[in-house]
Amino acid sequence: MTTPEPSRPASNVGDDLGLGLRLPGQGTLDERGRRRVHPVSPVVHGASSIPIGIILVIAFSTGAVSQLGAGGLLVSAGLVLLLAVVVTAWNYLVWRNTWYWFDADGDFRVDSGVITKRQRRLQLSRLQTVDVAQPLFARVFSMAELSVEVAGGNDSRAKLRYLPLDEARALRNEVLARAAGVRHDVGEAPEAPIVTVTPKDLAISLLLRSATAGLLLMTAAIVVFTVLSSGWGGLGVALITGGLPILLVITEFMKYFNFTVSESPDGLRLRFGLAKTEARTVPPGRVQAVEFVEPLLWRRQGWVRLRLNIAGVGGSDSNGNKEETVLIPVATREVADALVQRVFPGLDTSALAWQAAPDRSRRRSPIQWRRLAVAWDDSVFAARRGRITRRVAVIPHVRTQSVRVTQGPWERALDLASVHVDSTPGPVRISGFHLDAGRAREVADAQAVRARLGRAADRSIRWAAGEVAKEPSTHREPETS
Repeated sequence: MTTPEPSRPASNVGDDLGLGLRLPGQGTLDERGRRRVHPVSPVVHGASSIPIGIILVIAFSTGAVSQLGAGGLLVSAGLVLLLAVVVTAWNYLVWRNTWYWFDADGDFRVDSGVITKRQRRLQLSRLQTVDVAQPLFARVFSMAELSVEVAGGNDSRAKLRYLPLDEARALRNEVLARAAGVRHDVGEAPEAPIVTVTPKDLAISLLLRSATAGLLLMTAAIVVFTVLSSGWGGLGVALITGGLPILLVITEFMKYFNFTVSESPDGLRLRFGLAKTEARTVPPGRVQAVEFVEPLLWRRQGWVRLRLNIAGVGGSDSNGNKEETVLIPVATREVADALVQRVFPGLDTSALAWQAAPDRSRRRSPIQWRRLAVAWDDSVFAARRGRITRRVAVIPHVRTQSVRVTQGPWERALDLASVHVDSTPGPVRISGFHLDAGRAREVADAQAVRARLGRAADRSIRWAAGEVAKEPSTHREPETS
């Protein structure tokens, strides 16, 4: 086994340019062993605000710039530059007050905040994902954003903006190694690509969704209304500001461009993105639930999408934006089943014994009643629904957060009830709709027992420690005190 190179301080921007400068905080530690993100980070934030400033100027001064001529252009450029300067200055204060380090217990600590100070301690034994993302302007500066997510509440995520790409990857590897309970200084674990979604398949799959047809209709209505009320100039503003719903399809194509799933000892690695590239690592045993999504027009191609619930991911991010975590945006059923086997070993949805909703559920749900059913085995609980877009959601018993039985007025009149097996926040909902009321209560009670027994036997914490102890020749060794 090769000995890892000793760690060295991060390179200094001034030194890299041959200027003999030393920027404060770069490549240095304070008296508590804390580090700052890269000092160029405020400039990256400022540059990222320039497109936003241009869009705002165009949106709020339609027609005014052409009337003012060159003077109007200068004023607009000055406003955009002023916004960039303000954003840069603010993020300089953020940079001065942001520190990160590993404490004596091996947990990840982040101090941040200008007006309100925030001190976060992320327990790495509860690690969910580690992401390395490169927004467009960060790529220009060869920078990256590191996001560390652990199971917990709304403040369970730490983002470091920005680090040099190599440092971000090295820090990700160290976080993963510490979370696994093995040595943290042996470098990156190898990975083997499993499947890549081609741009052609991704584009066709997005066009064949029923949601795309709805977005096209909405876009056509907006275009007609905008042209009639504001002329063609208003349409130009709508295009620039992203005010046309069909642009959501283009955004999704850019987000999942060149989507690649790879396997490594650290877990599954997902790489994707066009303008913004992302590398997400999902450690073993951290997936809470998975859902097979099969739109109507995909069935002829035999395609499905796999969506995931991961604790802390798939709800809302720190900015309040909704997130969706996918294991793969589109794949054949065979490929999808093989990927799910890596997430939930031994799962075979075709072998599950489905218990369908009774015939009287047709009066409550006339379109999808034939698809409503639940099933379970020794390790998972599953529910299916949907006629136009078919969905099969699966959750391991050990990941069950709670079990509920609901009964609305209409269901009560038909002696029906629905069973909900709650997971962590995310796109996957595990609900058995409109079952026989008595049977629904029996299913819920039995699932609560299975969940309790599953949690008692759960060994997903420090997933690599036991394997390393048995196989000293692996690429990582257990930590020693």
